[in-house]
Amino acid sequence: MSAIYARITGTGGYLPGEPVSNDDLAARGLDTSDEWISSRTGIRFRHLVSPGETCCDLAHKAAESALQAAGVTAGEIDLIIFATSTPNYIFPSTACLLQERLGNHSAAAFDMQAVCSGFVYALTCAEKFISSGTHKRALVVGAEVLSGIVDWQDRSTCVLFGDGAGAVVLEASDKPGILSSVLHADGAYYDILSAPGQVRDGEVVGDPFLRMDGQAVFKFAVHVLSSVLEECCTIAHINRSAIDWLIPHQANLRIIDAVARKAGLPAEKVVYTVAQHANTSAASIPLALDVAVRDGRIKQGNNVLLQGVGGGFTWGGVLLAF
Repeated sequence: MSAIYARITGTGGYLPGEPVSNDDLAARGLDTSDEWISSRTGIRFRHLVSPGETCCDLAHKAAESALQAAGVTAGEIDLIIFATSTPNYIFPSTACLLQERLGNHSAAAFDMQAVCSGFVYALTCAEKFISSGTHKRALVVGAEVLSGIVDWQDRSTCVLFGDGAGAVVLEASDKPGILSSVLHADGAYYDILSAPGQVRDGEVVGDPFLRMDGQAVFKFAVHVLSSVLEECCTIAHINRSAIDWLIPHQANLRIIDAVARKAGLPAEKVVYTVAQHANTSAASIPLALDVAVRDGRIKQGNNVLLQGVGGGFTWGGVLLAF
């Protein structure tokens, strides 16, 4: 029996509304400036949902785009994995809500919560389903409405995040697609990035906003993302120089540049969207992937390394052949 591989056959992305600049945030009364934000993070714009616009709304747009790119219908999908930290409801899962929007009535559907690593976790999980032979075609989504959980009075965090969604269709193939993947977590670092509130007895208990120790996150992220890159290459038996494109989680320009330098990869091999999108958590990697596919940078035969790190702490990487 020949091996079953999983290949990405379509990508999609969606950003709500018009870009919101750093100057726009300052004009709203936030004590900040374009120079303060861009010099520290590389972020210049982000997109924010309109009142009433939900995580599922964004995901629906991205999913339809990915399905169209793959040339498949929603009814042909037999697995939906939805990475998010900002679901529509406590339950049912946003994956099930998306399934209903798409008109699919039989696919397995569930949410994946690994914060900014969520898409990497979800893609790895989908690949295991496909390579086992139990499923043939998966829709993997990363979507977030982070504007609803940031404290808009805290300039150290609120300026970093944006809303958006990205999606891919992953299909069974006789040609290698995903070449390697690694996932890790260490809950000992839970407190350097968290949204620790909870709902109990109909009320929010604790702090409902996203909180972060920026310096601690920076050091941790550079270390583990560099390690993940090496792990993925070792498992796939390729040299770092064989990586055509690096698509890291788009959190901070300095983190991205530091990881690329440690790997010896030039900036010309790195996909950057953080300036335009800010940090969209689980959506950042599929959004960046979709941008690079649609503008023609990523071509058939390219080796692409996706890597994410997020609260938990979670981190991981996926090396794939396009």
